[in-house]
Amino acid sequence: MTTYDSIGRAYSARRHSDPRIAAAITAALSGTASVLNVGAGTGSYEPTDRAVIALEPSRVMIAQRPPGAAPAVCGVAERLPFRDAQFDAALGILTLHHWTDQRRGLAECRRVARDRVVLLTWDPTCNDYWLIREYFPEFQALDLSRFATFAELRAMMGPIDIHEVLIPADCTDGFLGAYWRRPEAYLDAGVRSGISSFHGIGDDDPRLMRLRADLESGAWAERHADLLARTTFDIGYRIVIAR
Repeated sequence: MTTYDSIGRAYSARRHSDPRIAAAITAALSGTASVLNVGAGTGSYEPTDRAVIALEPSRVMIAQRPPGAAPAVCGVAERLPFRDAQFDAALGILTLHHWTDQRRGLAECRRVARDRVVLLTWDPTCNDYWLIREYFPEFQALDLSRFATFAELRAMMGPIDIHEVLIPADCTDGFLGAYWRRPEAYLDAGVRSGISSFHGIGDDDPRLMRLRADLESGAWAERHADLLARTTFDIGYRIVIAR
C-alpha cells in the first residue's frame, strides 16, 4: 500500500492548483506537445492544452481525479510502463521525495522524455521557514533525507536550470509552505491532512499547542510582522528543468 492510500483519502479537498504556480510550470513546459505526469496524484498542475498521461501509484488518489482529467495509469516512477522517448516532457510535482529510488526514477523520466524533465521540488538546504525553525525542526532533518539537493540532481540528471518559485500569501494549494502568512491554518486538522509531513500529528501535539498559544498571545505576529506586509515569499520551492 502506498503512502497516499492511507493519508490521501481527502487530498482533493485541500490540494488545488494555484494559478500563479501553474503559470510557472506551464512556462517550463513551453514548446512541448505531450507530457507524462509522474506521481500525478489528483491532477494538480496538469496542463490542459496538450496531450497528458498521468502515472500514480495510489488508486485512492486516482479515484479522486476530477471528471475530464488526463487518463491515469497505476504505476511507479522507478518502472515507467512507456517506451523510450514516448513523450516530449516528463513532469513531477512535489513527488520526488516520495520515490523509493530517486536515481532510478529520474533515469526512467529521462528515458521516456525526448526533450526535458520538469520538476517542482523544494531545496532541502533552505532552513529559514518559521514553521520548521520555531516549531517543527525535525521536519528539516526528515526533508534533508528525502529531498535531493541540487548537486545531487545534477549528478543524477546532468545540467539543470533552476527557477525560484515565490509562494503567494493567498496560495490556493495546500502544501506545507502554502500557509506562511496564515499560521492559524496549521491548527486545522483538515489542512494538515493534505500535508504528508503532518501525518500522525494531532491537535494535542505540544508543538501545535505552542503555536496556538503564540497566535493567541500575539507573540507570533510580533515576531513575524515583516511577513504580514509581504504578498509573496521564497521558502525554497524551485522548478528544475533538465533538457
